[in-house]
Amino acid sequence: MSLDAVLARIDDDLPAATERLLDLLRIPSISTDPAYKADCDRAADWLVRDLSELGVEVSKRPTPGHPMVVGHVGDSGPHLLFYGHYDVQPVDPLDLWDNDPFDPQIEETPKGTVIRGRGSSDDKGQLMTFVEALRAWKNVKGDWPCRITFFLEGEEESGSPSLVPFMKENADELKTDIALICDTGLFESRTPAIVTMLRGLLGEELTITGPSLDLHSGMYGGIAMNPIRVLSQIIASLHDETGRITIPGFYDGVPELSDELEAQWQGLAFNHQKFLEDVGLSEPAGEQDRTPLEMIWSRPTCEVNGIWGGYTGDGFKTVLPSRAHAKISFRLVGTQDPLAIRENFRAMVSEMLPPDCEVSFAPHGASGASGADFSDPMFEAARKALSDEWNIPAAYIGCGGS
Repeated sequence: MSLDAVLARIDDDLPAATERLLDLLRIPSISTDPAYKADCDRAADWLVRDLSELGVEVSKRPTPGHPMVVGHVGDSGPHLLFYGHYDVQPVDPLDLWDNDPFDPQIEETPKGTVIRGRGSSDDKGQLMTFVEALRAWKNVKGDWPCRITFFLEGEEESGSPSLVPFMKENADELKTDIALICDTGLFESRTPAIVTMLRGLLGEELTITGPSLDLHSGMYGGIAMNPIRVLSQIIASLHDETGRITIPGFYDGVPELSDELEAQWQGLAFNHQKFLEDVGLSEPAGEQDRTPLEMIWSRPTCEVNGIWGGYTGDGFKTVLPSRAHAKISFRLVGTQDPLAIRENFRAMVSEMLPPDCEVSFAPHGASGASGADFSDPMFEAARKALSDEWNIPAAYIGCGGS
């Protein structure tokens, strides 16, 4: 089937398509700030109106938070679900923007023409790319390529609290043969890719308490246990000298790469030195028997995201603190069980406590990794289409975050 006419229609309609995107970008749909609730509603209404004009049977569905937009078209063929989100991140600090983030501008840069505006690349731009492709198809062919369900969320940038309950309540309606999520990225600007795995995330905040109050180090230093010292020992013990994580059972469910993926990733010729140099670093710090791409895509991590205790203001105070705190996160892969890892981490920390110290924990999320079975023929069809369009072999890749 030739797509020449559809692609030509997309090119011809680019000015109108761009203006539609700019119109959507002008809506400040910041989901995490209650002050923008009406704007999130307005963005959902905008999408309902645009999809309706395209011939989609679509509606805005209420949730405890921001609404979902759900639509259906097509009568035959495979059933495809397209997921996107219409909400955006906050824009602070505003003084770092050259223009109003909700007054999008088309600019010429050394890397080509870009759209500057909040949401242009996450995720309104990707969302409208899919819609515009279908608009061109419908205008040229007069019908739809297959059965399609649109599933557009308004809380992705604030943790998606309504997403799973909504999916469970509407499972029959949302069940399809395959889902497209256009909210990741290329391998780099010239290499197309299909993300087939996302690392999960587990967060733990811990507080070590020693003495019942802050102490003067001149009077108690040397005889009283310092909780910062205890916390430092615990954190230092989380990795061995090769970068391997030492929590018991941590690697249960961590798979090895398939030969196919390993070959594709090697073919990407990832320049890890440049990747690190861009942020002022030089040496990979993960498991030393793993490649750099494995470290950021297919291997689990344990990272310290924050640590504090005692006096941290200007000047100096010789305090021996009562408490020390840290925030630890784990990126998970394969079938690692976040709840089992949480339990094992807490047990390891508790066993390392000396007399006179106790620990308390506060959980922050517990999401397992996700991976796609790319043996489905649709994956290879999509990879071939990307390869043909870019004239560069597309790869199945991982994504370090989710």
